[in-house]
Amino acid sequence: MENKKIKRIGVLTSGGDAPGMNAAVRAVVRTAISYGMECVGIRRGWQGLINSDFINMKSDSVNHILSRGGTILYTARSDDFMTEEGRKKAVSTCKMLGIDAVIAIGGDGTFRGALELSRLGIPVVGIPATIDNDLGCSNYTIGFDTACNTAIECIDRLRDTMQSHERCSVVEVMGRNAGFLALYVAIAAGATAVLVPERELDFRKDVVERIQNARLAGNTHFMIVVAEGVGSAFEIGARIKEELGMDPRVTVLGHIQRGGSPNARDRETATRMGYFAIKVLAEGRSNCIVGTQQGGIVDIPIEEALGMKKRLQMERYNVLEAMGNFSR
Repeated sequence: MENKKIKRIGVLTSGGDAPGMNAAVRAVVRTAISYGMECVGIRRGWQGLINSDFINMKSDSVNHILSRGGTILYTARSDDFMTEEGRKKAVSTCKMLGIDAVIAIGGDGTFRGALELSRLGIPVVGIPATIDNDLGCSNYTIGFDTACNTAIECIDRLRDTMQSHERCSVVEVMGRNAGFLALYVAIAAGATAVLVPERELDFRKDVVERIQNARLAGNTHFMIVVAEGVGSAFEIGARIKEELGMDPRVTVLGHIQRGGSPNARDRETATRMGYFAIKVLAEGRSNCIVGTQQGGIVDIPIEEALGMKKRLQMERYNVLEAMGNFSR
């Protein structure tokens, strides 16, 4: 692209919301102002860019949002943006509003949309925000830690009642097709077993024998954490009942994991990423995704970033197995 000075940026949130998105928006707006840039908030993601759904943002527009969950810019998925006509309308909105660059906060789908926009001549920078933590270009994504803590709190409460009744609980957590959230939560909550999509399920070994070993170790209640990418927690519960004669209680945590005030890690990381995204534009770079690598913030060309894969750290699975062989 022509290396021109960025005078006005647009910022949007897209895809699934994640705790800390507001902190990132706040950082983008205030850093942009400090660099002498104007900022336009695009509401409802890529669909808002097509429909010219925007709001001018000043420093006080982002007052008191650091601690708020969700996103003040709203979010939506856009079928229209998947079409060439829709993307051309988005470009027209950028030109009409005088937007020189767009900062897109979200996950993989958000960044694929950003890539398409960049190919039409609009500079973009992506900020990774998804509770799934499944983006290869960033060691950490905004929202993951808060979602983990929310799930752990819920599981701790479930454990209290499961222990009282000497029951088995099957808990389904989010994560799409990745098991990062489930595995992290399972270790932190002291689960009996965890089922993740990255590991082929052997029901006898991974569930039945884990419960049997835990019972022999003195446990009278059991916690099975299931990543949504594995399948239905209700089906897992039914198989446990069939093979062990138990009557498990199934809980699907669902979207509760996305809500709530972001914790310190997500606020701090989101703020650093938002600041860095503007810094990248001010230094004449674009069409990239910012992310964490070895504790620092880096920018990676968007096509390269989208091609990067993140592997589940299976040594963590071994940790959970070792912990489950004893009474909690």
